[in-house]
Amino acid sequence: MTRASLNKQPHEVASMFDRVAERYDLTNDVLSLGQDRRWRKEVAKAVDARPAQKVLDLAAGTATSSLPFARTGAYVVPCDFSLGMLQVGKKNHTWLPFTAGDATRLPFKDDVFDAVTISFGLRNVQDFDAALREMHRVTRPGGRIVICEFSHPTWAPFRTVYTEYLMRALPPVARAVSSNPDAYVYLAESIRAWPDQPALAEHLRKAGWAKIAWRNLTGGVVTLHRGFKEA
Repeated sequence: MTRASLNKQPHEVASMFDRVAERYDLTNDVLSLGQDRRWRKEVAKAVDARPAQKVLDLAAGTATSSLPFARTGAYVVPCDFSLGMLQVGKKNHTWLPFTAGDATRLPFKDDVFDAVTISFGLRNVQDFDAALREMHRVTRPGGRIVICEFSHPTWAPFRTVYTEYLMRALPPVARAVSSNPDAYVYLAESIRAWPDQPALAEHLRKAGWAKIAWRNLTGGVVTLHRGFKEA
């Protein structure tokens, strides 16, 4: 198995990410033309982690996304269901409490975290509505969720160009830099199939989140969604 299918069987997705773990961060940097670093800075601003707060970083992979939260003095838990990604992350960041976990069945008690965040991972969860409910469960009343995910460009001409890049340019580039280029064909397909901004906001609302808002980055290539758990 070299790639996952769009039915997103958990063992297929985990296996796929295990295979790309060693060069995952490099590949993302190349494929996004360096934009991933800007996107992660915007996530850190939206989460607004404070000293001593507890932050759950889901789909954390190698913990690249977790480091900005740790630097604020927050207690951040990088959680992922790809053991390969966690192993690479633990090798580089031994002090972080890496945790293996499925987003649809989180291994944490109720009302634990001040903030829960997931970057470029919700799209890969088989039942992402269950994941949104689980994130709500483990967040304390008054706490927040921040989702960073690929979305739908808002300007139609650019949307067409972007779609062509995903399906034509991305796989050849991935072949040059990734340890498992077929995985990036799946990723391109999953981006195209993902709900648009208002639709994802509605999924958040149905999962119990309130005060939902979103902000487009890079013309809607990526969108930040934020919501709160009512006190």
